[in-house]
Amino acid sequence: MVVHGDSSAPLHSRAMSSTATTSPSVDKVDGFSRKSVRKAKQKRSQSSSQFRSQGKPIELTPLPLLKEVPAPEQPELFLKKLQQCCTVFDFMDTLSDLKMKEYKRSTLNELVDYVTVSRGYLTEQAYPEVVKMVSHNIFRTLPPSDSNEFDPEEDEPTLEASWPHLQLVYEFFIRFLESQEFQPSIAKKYIDQKFVLQLLDLFDSEDPRERDYLKTVLHRIYGKFLGLRAFIRKQINNIFLRFVYETEHFNGVAELLEILGSIINGFALPLKSEHKQFLVKVLIPLHTVRSLSLFHAQLAYCIVQFLEKDPTLTESVIRGLLKFWPKTCSQKEVMFLGELEEILDVIEPTQFVKIQEPLFKQISRCVSSPHFQVAERALYYWNNEYIMSLIEENSSVILPIMFASLYRISKEHWNPAIVALVYNVLKAFMEMNSTLFDELTATYKSDRQREKKKEKEREELWKKLEDLELKRGLKSDGIIPT
Repeated sequence: MVVHGDSSAPLHSRAMSSTATTSPSVDKVDGFSRKSVRKAKQKRSQSSSQFRSQGKPIELTPLPLLKEVPAPEQPELFLKKLQQCCTVFDFMDTLSDLKMKEYKRSTLNELVDYVTVSRGYLTEQAYPEVVKMVSHNIFRTLPPSDSNEFDPEEDEPTLEASWPHLQLVYEFFIRFLESQEFQPSIAKKYIDQKFVLQLLDLFDSEDPRERDYLKTVLHRIYGKFLGLRAFIRKQINNIFLRFVYETEHFNGVAELLEILGSIINGFALPLKSEHKQFLVKVLIPLHTVRSLSLFHAQLAYCIVQFLEKDPTLTESVIRGLLKFWPKTCSQKEVMFLGELEEILDVIEPTQFVKIQEPLFKQISRCVSSPHFQVAERALYYWNNEYIMSLIEENSSVILPIMFASLYRISKEHWNPAIVALVYNVLKAFMEMNSTLFDELTATYKSDRQREKKKEKEREELWKKLEDLELKRGLKSDGIIPT
């Protein structure tokens, strides 16, 4: 599992350009000026909750560069620079404190370089100052998201205006956590449960750049602080439960699932009941939310990781997916079918036997779907060699479930591509078990003949009833004598 935001990457490779300024030209659009429309969009595209309460300018006293002072004096100067960087500027006011903003940015850059290459700077006094500086800069109330208007699949996210400083703070903190001199035994006094809770709250940031850095930070903390691991898992669990059953709004679900993917990978065997419960009670219900497409790839990865760890969980996972199978959303059906194929790729034959009947009843319904992408995705299962081998071993059970749908579609489906795929599947079934195939063909045809005969009898009966009703009407009108 790759966790992005690797500290070895250069700073400029992670930076994203801020939104371009708007043109001053003004035209009228439906009574509103283009300029005002653009201004509204720009206001939406950049936001920050880091505002300064006082109106007077901020003045920071310039300090010498760390490399310019003797080595014994550097730790003390390092602490002073950390204290200076606790000052937070108002980035929504683009004209205020320009000189001091640039000074802080260059100081943060210097601190990033210093913790990367220097040795002996991490004294015990440095730990609280580092955590204090990071906390002052990153912990804040996030700008409110207008959930009625913002669609994460369609709209541009709100970018954090203070990113020129914020990015460097995150970069510094990652280098600090990765330093060879870093001692978790000292740091745990300051990087505690309260710190982790505030960190997790920030995952709701709309800015994808910030969530990417948060993912790396939380991953490093999980790796270095053994005492915080259970707490981190529990809090992620709580975030997901609130997301599923209360809010259905949280921007960082995909990033938290990415972290979980690598956490699950490291679970010891046999799995604890706490982990199994998390799979069944939290990860499976995550499939029910409307915004599934935003994090489905990461969710499917976590599910497969669990099954590779403990194959006996396969039955409960597949039954859970079948329970929450989408009824009216073809896009989600295609996602479910893709995830099922990933699960079937790692399923053990003994587990496959337990779920083959309910599974292929659902696949049969998908094959019969009038939405051709759903039908196509289900029929692609027969292009997978491993799934084909499982079907062949159990053809006596699967063929009777699938046959009627396949045979009917081959004669009636509107899409020629689907018909071609169905013919390939029928051909594969015929080669697997020709005797059963012939029996099912004969049974299907005789059943169809019986159905047609019943339909004809029903039509004749309705015709007789209509004739009788007509005669009654004519008699009551006196047209036909009684």
